[in-house]
Formats: sequence, structure tokens, C-alpha cells
Amino acid sequence: MKKKLIALTTGLVLGLVFSAPVLADDHGGKVATTYAFDGSFDDATFAVESAIIDKGLVIDYVSHTGEMLNRTGADVGSNKTIFDAADVFLFCSAVLSRKVMEADAMNVAHCPYGVFVADQDGKVVVGYRNMPEGPMQEVQALLDEIVKTAIE
Repeated sequence: MKKKLIALTTGLVLGLVFSAPVLADDHGGKVATTYAFDGSFDDATFAVESAIIDKGLVIDYVSHTGEMLNRTGADVGSNKTIFDAADVFLFCSAVLSRKVMEADAMNVAHCPYGVFVADQDGKVVVGYRNMPEGPMQEVQALLDEIVKTAIE
């Protein structure tokens, strides 16, 4: 039961993070960078998984955020469908994480890193949360490389 509660809580938090409205920040007013994917949601998730693994990284967890939001909507008094589907792939890079956390240990707040795939009304996007200026821009460059590989 405790594991289910942790998974549900994690899914809710990630769902809120990745479905939040775009707010102003240091990245041109965007919380996330997204790219259109020319294909199905399943093709996009396969492409993202492959791009992460091809970088030699291990996916720690896949949050099925869209499923969770659809499953729990009625429980929280909503009948709105936010996503037809949405998954978040969570992973870390030992080399890069060590580097950015040696620069500032509080960069732990950004780990693990995530790449998401979302389908809204048949439009599939792949993206990632923007990182703050400074050392975390190296992580953002990695995320951007992964996403661009996935959408090719």
C-alpha cells in the first residue's frame, strides 16, 4: 500500500509539473521545451526510450502520468481529459550529476532528469523541463540532444 501511495503521489506531482501552464522563468517564459513528434504516442515513447538508452543511461522509472490523471479525475471532481496519453521517463547521468552537484550540491533538486511524451487531441509532443542558468545548462543540453534524437 505504501508503494502504491508513493507511486500515486509521484505521479500526481509529475503530472502537475508537466501539465502546469507555462510560467515566466529564465528561459524565455517557458517552463518546458517541447518539440512536435510526427507519429503516434507509442512511436514517440519508443523513440525516447531508445534515445535515452543509446546515450548509455538507465531509465529509473516511467511515470504514466496521463493514465493516472484519467484514472483519478472523477475522484478529484473533474471530468476533463488533459492528455490522451502522457509518460515521463526519469533517469540520471552519474557523470553529469556529479559534475553539477559538485558545482552546487542543491542541484540535487533537479535530479532525476525527465523527458516527457504527451498526446493532446492527437498532437504528440516530446519535451523536458527547462533547467536554471549555470551548471544545469549542461543537463539541459543533454535533454535537448535526447529529445532531438527521438524526434528525428
